[in-house]
Amino acid sequence: MIETDDPKEARRTAFRSFVAAEIAPHAAQCDRDERLGDGSIRKIIAQGYLAPWLPEKWGGQAMDMLTYGLLNEEVGYACSAARSLLTAHGMVVQAIYRCGSQAQKDAYLPSLAVGDRIAAFAISEPNVGSNAACPETVAVRTDRGYRITGTKTWITLGQIADLFLVLAQCDGKATTFLVDRSTQGITVSPISGMLGARGAMLAKIDFQDCFVRKDRLVGGEGSGFSLVSSTALEHGRYSLAWGCVGMIRACLDQSVDYTSTRRQFGAELKKHQLVREMVTNMVTSLHAADLLCRRAGALRDAGDPNAFMETMIAKYYASTAAKRAADDAVQLLGANGCSDRYPVARILRDAKIMELIEGSTQIQQLSIAGHAYRQHPVGPGCSVVG
Repeated sequence: MIETDDPKEARRTAFRSFVAAEIAPHAAQCDRDERLGDGSIRKIIAQGYLAPWLPEKWGGQAMDMLTYGLLNEEVGYACSAARSLLTAHGMVVQAIYRCGSQAQKDAYLPSLAVGDRIAAFAISEPNVGSNAACPETVAVRTDRGYRITGTKTWITLGQIADLFLVLAQCDGKATTFLVDRSTQGITVSPISGMLGARGAMLAKIDFQDCFVRKDRLVGGEGSGFSLVSSTALEHGRYSLAWGCVGMIRACLDQSVDYTSTRRQFGAELKKHQLVREMVTNMVTSLHAADLLCRRAGALRDAGDPNAFMETMIAKYYASTAAKRAADDAVQLLGANGCSDRYPVARILRDAKIMELIEGSTQIQQLSIAGHAYRQHPVGPGCSVVG
């Protein structure tokens, strides 16, 4: 966290107090139960944190992106599963808000903003992960709408979601639909035993000839990945990146506390140079990730088209930095760090997941490098110093 005189930082105090009282005490139990408690969900909803960036007319708080980022940081500091509620639900809300019809906004945004409905983004499939633009799930056009058949898996909040944003192929074109959980032909199967983010309530969703009306099509046929899904993913990456800033900060706090009191070889651990190296790396990563997230947030607030790539860069750096910080924190705590007595073991498992979801590290490397080559082409008129 970088301290500034920005009045937005005043909101952090309220976020931090809420998290300390309502989220942090239940984080370990959430991990053990592999489920975010109903009480925690209700408290998050009561604070209006599910989609606070929405305009007030839709039930939001018109929260700017930096403030929203700070909220995700504070929640991520304590519990990645709780932060995943903000992320996954928010991805669907953002897709409807940015890409949905006026009728869809009127029908869905008010209830999603206040938690009367919980939403999940159904994009990953058993055979389709990073190549999400080519789903195997199929939507067949009919006179009155579409019939969807296929399987989605690893769906965050899938166990409790009332509404799914589903990506499917329609005549060979990636297309998105809003599908109610109550739709005939849907089967939800909980997924357990995950490495990390165990409380995110993942599920496999089977769609068997599920009929949806034409007015449930979001963004038009063929815009499912290039517009709708990309909009949702950008929001998810932004939320996740800030959550990773919180994870880095948690690792730093626990490492400093532990090494300040633990003694080895006749001195406190903090006196050893290699320990200081690891703490230095955490501090530097924290500041760098924070600044990248702030830049992405500023561009998102300004409506700058560069926000998409800057958000991807922030997610890429923050997620890999969180994994390194968690790995070092466990190393510093030794056997204690491998036990459930300290949160760093859980953070390490959760941090690994952050490198995989909302675009894996490798997919983001391809995208970021591709952007660099497009921005800096080498050709006639370009000088290369040899």
